[in-house]
Amino acid sequence: NVASFDSSKNPLQEMLSNVSNGAMQLPDFQRGWVWDDEHIRSLIASISQSFPIGAVMTLENGGKDIRFKPRPIEGSMPSSDNRVPGTLVLDGQQRLTSLFQALMASHPVNTWDAKGKQVRRWYYLDMNKCAESGVDREDAVLSVPEDKVVRTFRGEVILDLTDREKEYEKDIFPVHVIFNYREWQRGYSKFWQYNIDKIKLFENFEDEVIKRFEQYQVPVIKLDKDTPKEAVCLVFEKVNTGGVPLNVFELLTASFAADNFQLREDWAHREERLKGKHQVLHDLQSDHFLQALTLLATKERSSGAISCKRRDILRLSLTEYREYADQVEDGFERAARFLHGQKIFRAKDLPYQTQIVPMAAILADLGSEADTEGARQEIARWFWCGIFGEVYSGPTETLFARD
Repeated sequence: NVASFDSSKNPLQEMLSNVSNGAMQLPDFQRGWVWDDEHIRSLIASISQSFPIGAVMTLENGGKDIRFKPRPIEGSMPSSDNRVPGTLVLDGQQRLTSLFQALMASHPVNTWDAKGKQVRRWYYLDMNKCAESGVDREDAVLSVPEDKVVRTFRGEVILDLTDREKEYEKDIFPVHVIFNYREWQRGYSKFWQYNIDKIKLFENFEDEVIKRFEQYQVPVIKLDKDTPKEAVCLVFEKVNTGGVPLNVFELLTASFAADNFQLREDWAHREERLKGKHQVLHDLQSDHFLQALTLLATKERSSGAISCKRRDILRLSLTEYREYADQVEDGFERAARFLHGQKIFRAKDLPYQTQIVPMAAILADLGSEADTEGARQEIARWFWCGIFGEVYSGPTETLFARD
């Protein structure tokens, strides 16, 4: 399969509506929302001036090769929990969540302040500052606490926006009504008794700011539903600049979750058992376990081509995982006991941690046959030749399969 995609521009308001009703969701492997208050203010300021905020990458849901468990974007309608989305967001989660919560949700935005403390904020635009040409637009974006009262460090109130009349009085517009602003506008005009200067101020704000939000187009790169799973993993690694790269374990976790199997929980139990018994396995990772399992699974397939590259791991079926997981866990148990026999008891004393992957697969495949003296001698020779020959100091996936 070859990944196919197209690029287009989608109206921001339409995209946020799809977030709200659950038509656009996240694949379950996406991490939590992490943008802070400063980033959100900057994002609002950029859109208010029609500045670019970067492209969003989506995946059409419902492909044969890809079945991810979806997860609604934080803050969306409760009814979206049970909806099957048409689109999954691969890149752009932070921006879409920030914008949805700030511009459309009826509750304050969950975010973090400059000190990393979790806070809840409402966002406003100062209409007078927006009208002044010399003012940096970010200075016109106000971040207000959940109770809508801004205080000094001594507790003195410097801004109170606890009701509409106080918003009207200070010419400060709440961004969460920006796509449904007519009622606020009518209340504002009535409050000022249809003062011509205030009407002109709002009309200018409407033309120069509100219309920019209404007309804003977001560049979207759309991957079709036939995109191979390994291509999704690679694409996500390339575009994900917000934190830890996606690994095959998390992608497979999301895939198995579509069949109501919790891979992360299953691995957690196995990891606890293995590491709890054997210090030499303390550096064992989830990917190591999947590599060893894939070596066994591919060995038993009709093709006979043994491999544990990323694409092979991503092609594991849930049936194969269930069939071989216990056997592989036993293989790592046997590997730990073998290493004890070689007087290696701690993970830091193992010269090449990766060598334990094919060792576990070999021992899992041999089972009780590995307990014979002849087998132990051959495995020990292979193990020490690999160490002294520094065989595992370079790329290992092909080596795993060959060994």
